[in-house]
Amino acid sequence: MTTETPLSGAPAGDATDPGLFATMSTMRAMRRLRPDPVPDDLLNRLIQAAVWAPSGGNMQRFEYVVVTDPAVMAELAPLWKRCVDAYLATTGKYTPAGMDEAAYARMVAAIEYQRDHFAETPALIVPCYQFPEPRIEEEGLRLYAEALGAEATERMGRIQERFSALAEGSCVYPGVQNLLLAARALGLAANITLWHLFLEDEWKAALGIPDAMSTFAAVPVGWPRGRFGPVSRRPVEEVVHRDRW
Repeated sequence: MTTETPLSGAPAGDATDPGLFATMSTMRAMRRLRPDPVPDDLLNRLIQAAVWAPSGGNMQRFEYVVVTDPAVMAELAPLWKRCVDAYLATTGKYTPAGMDEAAYARMVAAIEYQRDHFAETPALIVPCYQFPEPRIEEEGLRLYAEALGAEATERMGRIQERFSALAEGSCVYPGVQNLLLAARALGLAANITLWHLFLEDEWKAALGIPDAMSTFAAVPVGWPRGRFGPVSRRPVEEVVHRDRW
């Protein structure tokens, strides 16, 4: 008979809860990483977890750039610094409404630590995706407009760019979440960032990513310097609207 050992920092609860719940409830954004390498087999397991995620239309058009070469990481470090500094000078300059100032200051300190030690990051994963060229026929457009109605068709024309970005992102981010959960389960620290998009062209050039390919995140991965622990989130009662808003 085997006995399961609770995950460090997992909240107390029903012993019959699946381990996944403990994993999710202690999956902090861990930005302070040790420089120790992450074995390739563990990184492959993270990508495998990402690949298992849902894929829109089952197209599976995702690609993952995995950086572990210290020379490449050192080349990316100045780009990371510029992106982080741009964030901290604007959105990141202000404590979000409702958040404790001391807690936010600790988070900023962790962001600055990661910025200043980025060249020592053991691994960086960049999820990419590219939709195929759409096949649009006149008859299909007619049926599309008929199904939506004139007003909704005109409205969709105005938000098509946003719709396409969300559709593409919906094919990527389930995989990123799987990757983050797998990292936590394996004892690895990771966090999702979008700041690289400030200088996406420069990042793509440094990593040889084709111009037509879109990047959706930059996920630093490594062994944590700190400890995992319960996340602080709004209670369910505050965020649920039953049946209607």
